[in-house]
Amino acid sequence: MSERLHRVYLIPGMFGFGRLAGYAYFGHLDAAITGRYAAAGIPVIVEVVPTPPTASIRRRARVLSQAIARSAGEDDGPIHLIGHSTGGLDARLLVSPSAAMDLAGTRAWTSRVASIVTLSTPHYGSPLAAFFATVSGTRLLYAISLLTVTSLSVGSPPLAAFSSLVAAVGSMDEAFGADIQLLDRTTDLILRFIGDRGREDVYGYLEGIRHDQGGIIQIMPEAMDLFNAAVENATSVRYGCVVAAAPKPGPVRFVTSIRSPYAAASAALYSTLYTIAARASERYPYATLDPSTQGLLEAALDEPLDESVTDGIVPTQSMLWGDVLWAGKADHLDVVGHFRDDEKPETHVDWLASGAGFNRQRFRAMCDAIVRMMLAGEAPPEIAAGGGPPLT
Repeated sequence: MSERLHRVYLIPGMFGFGRLAGYAYFGHLDAAITGRYAAAGIPVIVEVVPTPPTASIRRRARVLSQAIARSAGEDDGPIHLIGHSTGGLDARLLVSPSAAMDLAGTRAWTSRVASIVTLSTPHYGSPLAAFFATVSGTRLLYAISLLTVTSLSVGSPPLAAFSSLVAAVGSMDEAFGADIQLLDRTTDLILRFIGDRGREDVYGYLEGIRHDQGGIIQIMPEAMDLFNAAVENATSVRYGCVVAAAPKPGPVRFVTSIRSPYAAASAALYSTLYTIAARASERYPYATLDPSTQGLLEAALDEPLDESVTDGIVPTQSMLWGDVLWAGKADHLDVVGHFRDDEKPETHVDWLASGAGFNRQRFRAMCDAIVRMMLAGEAPPEIAAGGGPPLT
């Protein structure tokens, strides 16, 4: 059994963060990975790298590189990168031998990278990016980010505050400057429910989104076509992906998802996001599937797979890169542990009402598959067979 220290770095995507208002975005995934390594008897350090949420992929990758160089410089053990959403693109760019990153002195550790795992990553882009680049789409991106922070940290915000945010986003007839003022007032209203402890951090996070959105246009299918042509895989790195599909929104599913007025509003937001994400580009297709892979994915997802199937944010066929580690019903936030859990409702928050039915069992199976890939022969039989510790 290996005694070398493994280092695992968790990289958030556009809606993600490290820790804000007392809430750890990757808390459930961190605990799951740490527990599985402990069961395997292999030392590990899991670290979250909070990158600028909507900055360019190159800028985010530079922040990631500097963070890893600071913490892993004295070790010689393997390094594993796990990126959620655009975080997976940061990891791919950073270790690519063809990337010109201008990071002299901070990339010596890249030779130790053993694996890259991408969770619901838009490897071939997402149609939502083009919408988010518009004026109305930028407002919606800001609103989703604010809702993510507040919902995860304090639970469902009061409906009045949520309604004010929806009104601010939807006020299309006013001048843009007035819209910004309305968003500012609504942000102040919602952040009152977070408290003083994390308010300044949340403001900083939201300001980052407002003032640097370079990464949004970079995940358009047109831009990802160039990214994939220029960014080579590192031959010494194992690449694996988690592939998810959420139910297509419809009247019946919408009604059954309503547990409260807030859940109804969340379901409406999900329906809007899914509809936009399902608009595939005619000229820039997603991953090409052979019949065998297509059949396996459709069996795991329990539905026919085409370019209109998404997790609510990213098209499912855009998530394919390397080996498929796990595939199943889940929305974009489920795969990092933000799902409805009746066994522990106080620790699991699910604000995106997709109706995917993701649960503890699926999360455990997904985490088992990720850790098996990272350990690659170093795990004892019970871990290799998927007998990891239960979800916390």
